[in-house]
Amino acid sequence: MYDEQQRPDHGPLAGFTVGVTAARRADELGALLQRRGAAVLHAPALRIVPLSDDSELLASTKEVIHQVPDVVVATTAIGFRGWIEAADGWGLGEDLLEKLRGVELLARGPKVKGAVRAAGLTEEWSPSSESMAEVLDRLLDEGVDGRRIAVQLHGEPLPGFVEALRAAGAEVVGVPVYRWMPPEDIGPVDRLLDATVSRGLDALTFTSAPAAASLLSRAEDRSLLPELLAALNHDVLPACVGPVTALPLQAHGVDTVQPERFRLGPLVQLLCQELPGRARALPIAGHRVEIRGHAVLVDGDLKPVPPAGMSLLRSLSRRPGWVVSRSELLRALPGAGRDEHAVETAMARLRTALGAPKLIQTVVKRGYRLALDPAADAKYSDV
Repeated sequence: MYDEQQRPDHGPLAGFTVGVTAARRADELGALLQRRGAAVLHAPALRIVPLSDDSELLASTKEVIHQVPDVVVATTAIGFRGWIEAADGWGLGEDLLEKLRGVELLARGPKVKGAVRAAGLTEEWSPSSESMAEVLDRLLDEGVDGRRIAVQLHGEPLPGFVEALRAAGAEVVGVPVYRWMPPEDIGPVDRLLDATVSRGLDALTFTSAPAAASLLSRAEDRSLLPELLAALNHDVLPACVGPVTALPLQAHGVDTVQPERFRLGPLVQLLCQELPGRARALPIAGHRVEIRGHAVLVDGDLKPVPPAGMSLLRSLSRRPGWVVSRSELLRALPGAGRDEHAVETAMARLRTALGAPKLIQTVVKRGYRLALDPAADAKYSDV
């Protein structure tokens, strides 16, 4: 809940609830969202196996040391740093660095370049676009037939990258710097799923393809997949940090929004544009009323509204200016039962929360209506 006295500048995401599926950097993403006014529901859809415990990484590290590749492709800063740290823990750090000094080392982007240099190494080349497609083009232009190429994997699929290198004659060694596993506590994921299918979220964010795949898998296990896909296709905005992350959702026919730059900051900025743009704004009783997920803006002032009140307001706003019966509004109330008195109670609380009682008119013996301004009647008469 928001206190207008303490937070007059409520931020572009005020009144919206955003789900976060990230395991890594979730705190950073959550802080960025909350700083812009959003309520955040976090449930890591995955957990990351510690590098030092990963037998696959140990085996790949030994393979790189004993059969030195011609090229090493470093794809993420955290993964490259973790690889070197894990090798140190196994007593193989110096051997690994010595071998890497003699290979063609390619770094995908400035962050990876920084991690490479922090390890005392120098990259031979790094693309300005931070694109794996550009790395692939360079390798194929150089010619890879008969060359041994080690690729640092980072938990997400690299569509076509390894396959294209192998098709061109390269021997590819995958270096899995960390592995994704299901979360040990599935409860938060289930709560996130329930909030999504019940439209308790306005947007759901994904920062890795495995997290998206994991959430879809859990929904399928709970027989909720059709409801989840329906929510993401119509009411809950699915926002992905980039096109690779979006692949599991797209495979299920879900269209996503993505920022031009594949970073957390641009992802949050994209939500700041998209969510307010999707909110319903109506001219009512001389006020501009914008209906958001769990709050309402009345002439720009944030008015937190209880869930029952939001249910009533959404029902009224579907046919602005038209009378909606008490029986229909009762059906909109979560768990209200059959007593229409529940509608009157929730309506009184809604009017109090909005701070402008004349926004909603009582039509005796018929129900309630939004007091749509006369100039807007024609526009909404056929809604």
